Amino acid sequence: MAVERIFVGLDSPTAARAGAGGHPCQGVYHRPAGRSPKIALIATHYSVDFSEHYLADFVAERGLGFLGWNTRFRGAESHFLLDHALVDIGRGVRWLLEEAGVEHVVLLGNSGGGSLMAAYQSQATEPNVTPLDGMRPARGADDLPAASAYISTAAHLGRPEVLTAWMDPSVVDESDPTSTDPSLSLFDPGNPAPYSDEFLTRYREAQTARNHRITRWVKDELVRLQEAGFRDRMFNVHRTWADPRMVDATIEPTKRKPNSCYAGDPARANASVFGIAASCTLRTWLNLWSLDDSQTRATPHLARIKEPSLVVNADMDTGVFPSDAEAILNALGSADKESHVIEADHYFRREGDDDAARAELADLVVAWTTARLA
Repeated sequence: MAVERIFVGLDSPTAARAGAGGHPCQGVYHRPAGRSPKIALIATHYSVDFSEHYLADFVAERGLGFLGWNTRFRGAESHFLLDHALVDIGRGVRWLLEEAGVEHVVLLGNSGGGSLMAAYQSQATEPNVTPLDGMRPARGADDLPAASAYISTAAHLGRPEVLTAWMDPSVVDESDPTSTDPSLSLFDPGNPAPYSDEFLTRYREAQTARNHRITRWVKDELVRLQEAGFRDRMFNVHRTWADPRMVDATIEPTKRKPNSCYAGDPARANASVFGIAASCTLRTWLNLWSLDDSQTRATPHLARIKEPSLVVNADMDTGVFPSDAEAILNALGSADKESHVIEADHYFRREGDDDAARAELADLVVAWTTARLA
């Protein structure tokens, strides 16, 4: 079936069109050519451009619409504010319902977008997201149109959870990326894989402690800055490719490649400047990454979702693991919920045949959706 693609650029209730012309909310609507589907999916991420999402054409070829949607924070996660992002997602949902002729919108929470779309449905159903101290609530955040169903694919449990699971706890000094406590390093020869239970327990505890330590510094620094007349500042978080499961494939065994992460070799990636949370403002840390403060943790939002829900995990994924999918399924408040596993990597590719796994995922998603909403 031929696919028609329509560019959509919209203002937001809390952000106008930029002087250079760009709209804060942008995306591409994929639909069967010459048709107006009554069911459409919408997919959004915290920062990754989802306008040409890999699943969009596969879904449209099977008769449903697919809006790959971006908020104002695409490529700008270091300035992310949850309530404003939810307002921008709401613009996309309203466009589908009011302009595209769609009767049922399905939230696709893919990868990091899993917790973001869960937060959207949670807020649309039972407003609960609050702004940071000293900031006004985003206009329109308490009047969002709810979706008819929720789908999670290769999704994390939230930005604080994924960062904490990946961050290197052997960092001694946050201002020095080379500072290391060898006894807590995955990559020190004295700690060979497979890792002992004792090492993993210490390691996980130290990861949590590092997150809390950064949060304490952020709060103290905000007070110091405000006393000097400043509101915020940038800072860096180093070495965030160090989840033991990336190195040791005996932990939560799957079909993933051992000693591998999304950025290649974990030891090399961990020493690079590329990583989640690498650049933050103080307020963004609290809004997005802090275990203590962030409202992007999926679990409470998933509990508020009562609509039909589907969870799909990829068993060659090097960054999302079976325990993540299980936790998402268990946290969902839906009576109608189910889970599936597909042999594929994080982007639902298989070596030698990328389309096969993506077609399998699209078949599952479309069949499950139409069975409930058509």
